[in-house]
Amino acid sequence: MRQLFFTLMLLSALFTNCTQPPATEESTTEQLSDSVRAAIQAKLDQYVTVPLTSDLTVLSEKERQMIPLLIDAAQVMDDLFWYESYGGKDKFLESNLEPTAKRFMEINYGPWDRLDDNKPFLPGAGAKPAGANYYPPDMTKEEFDAAELPDKAGLYTFIRRGSEGKLETIPYHQQFNMLVNRASNLLTQAADLAEEPGLKRYLQLRAQALLDDEYQESDRAWLDMKNNTLDVVIGPIETYEDQLFGYKAAHEAYVLIKDQEWSKRLSRFAQFLPELQSGLPVPVAYKQEKPGTDTDLNAYDVVYYAGEANAGGKTIAINLPNDEQVQLEKGTRRLQLKNVMRAKFDKILVPLADELIDPDQVDLINFDAFFANTMFHEVAHGLGIKNTINGKGTVRMALKEHYSALEEGKADILGLYMVKQLHDKGEIDGDYQSNVVTFMASIFRSIRFGGADAHGRANMVRFNFLKDMGAFERDEATGKYRVNFDKFQQATDALSTKILTLQGDGDYQGVAQFVDKNGVVSAQLQADLDRCAALGIPVDLIFDQGAAVLGL
Repeated sequence: MRQLFFTLMLLSALFTNCTQPPATEESTTEQLSDSVRAAIQAKLDQYVTVPLTSDLTVLSEKERQMIPLLIDAAQVMDDLFWYESYGGKDKFLESNLEPTAKRFMEINYGPWDRLDDNKPFLPGAGAKPAGANYYPPDMTKEEFDAAELPDKAGLYTFIRRGSEGKLETIPYHQQFNMLVNRASNLLTQAADLAEEPGLKRYLQLRAQALLDDEYQESDRAWLDMKNNTLDVVIGPIETYEDQLFGYKAAHEAYVLIKDQEWSKRLSRFAQFLPELQSGLPVPVAYKQEKPGTDTDLNAYDVVYYAGEANAGGKTIAINLPNDEQVQLEKGTRRLQLKNVMRAKFDKILVPLADELIDPDQVDLINFDAFFANTMFHEVAHGLGIKNTINGKGTVRMALKEHYSALEEGKADILGLYMVKQLHDKGEIDGDYQSNVVTFMASIFRSIRFGGADAHGRANMVRFNFLKDMGAFERDEATGKYRVNFDKFQQATDALSTKILTLQGDGDYQGVAQFVDKNGVVSAQLQADLDRCAALGIPVDLIFDQGAAVLGL
């Protein structure tokens, strides 16, 4: 706790000149009422704590020495994300909240509940700005669109008001000068210990990228390294936090240990990507891009989450890098986070399925199907189209704040398409119906992340679309759901075509209407989810993590 206090005080000093979102002073200087305290405890009870551990005997002595350095660098990303999400930690420091409220604020990186559509949970907190702390809180979209600024839509710039009130851009590496220098030094120290040449080169390039916001070369180096057992994903990466435009990348980190045996089993699937791309249920114009041939599938244990990755709902798989140019040149790496995936399956998905899935189908649900569905979700990010077919630029830029939810929906539905195709080719063992029912149960799991989460919104859209096409039905007497297998395939093909067409056309208004229509939780579905909550089924995980947990 002393170390946390020192870090927060340092951040307060570093960020004194930074624009901050609407104040939350009232919420952090008053004692909470009994009802508010009880409500926060109920929200905290939605999480279950699991330790992040792994078998460190697979690492060399120097690799074990690297882990604390990488964790320290990850903690810097955590500090930066606090600023991006909340605007600094000084008000958090000054609060006199009891431990329960402070803990829930730590989980959410601010006073807004990420699993409840970012609703404020502290009195007086106010609504979370859609643009988090990437833009001035009083800036309108129209003002942004009219401003002639260098790299205003870039991934690595803040928008701020200058001395005369006009908008200006500030690169991340300038805004965070002292802290990115610290993270860079830590990565350099880790690189000095690295014995695997690919990992050494990546860490050196990533250390430099933090200092100049030029990430492409380190992304390429990360894809080039194949033989490393220790890994780290670090820097400004995903754009989920920017719900105003979806332009700005948030800082995060994962410290990872590769499961070499599992990874070897997965590596053969990459060869099927070009064939699967050509078979997508969409006109040729929407699938003319070719997936990178250097695509990589691996399984890992995570030993540390930080920043955006650690906020609210925790991811169980990663598909990186996000840079469209690097993806088309070299492909991507899909990281299956096996230890966290197993925890979510055992502690959340299984009890959820027991409550919501028809008894005749619940036995079809298994971890292998959950793992495959999750893995091919990440692979499917590489399918489809990255650039619009009508000159509107990249899909990401054309769809703005709607991009993340639609892209997650695409990956979900095309991931299942891939599973079906590979089952038909005899490349995947087991019963495809297990994948379908496990997929259905996973929709309920992810919907509980709420509409503020891109994965949560994607699952709401998919649930309603599939329901309207009769892909499943609900038994009114038991409140349990049953998949209609014949209609399910027709529905998933139709949804694939819809999403890929919206992306290829860069149809911003069409996506907005599609999400508005389908991205809602009905009263009936909410009642079913509330039933699960009343049974104490967790919504997500929080971690007991760090060097001490690993015995280092």
